[in-house]
Amino acid sequence: MRMLAEFFPEFSQNLDEIDELYKEKRFIDEKTYQFICFALSIKARSKPCVLKHFQGALDAGATVEELSYILALVMREAAGADDCWTHDVLGNWKEILKGNVGCGCPT
Repeated sequence: MRMLAEFFPEFSQNLDEIDELYKEKRFIDEKTYQFICFALSIKARSKPCVLKHFQGALDAGATVEELSYILALVMREAAGADDCWTHDVLGNWKEILKGNVGCGCPT
């Protein structure tokens, strides 16, 4: 975001405005909001956001036990999604062994 703030400040400003809009229109409590943001930050692998929303959740009354549950939930759901996706991709594994399925990548 630092590069965007320097070379495309309007974009950064609009993100700040969107954040304010979320606060104004929020239909969920702060703790739930922080839980969702924490989970999304983990999945997006954003260290600053994980730290921000971990602390935000604590400030909103969450416990470390609850945050550990959210972490476990994200890991489990990610594993399930990875498992389903990989099985879909490799569904024709017998054809792959025969050389009848390629990746479509340029060689």
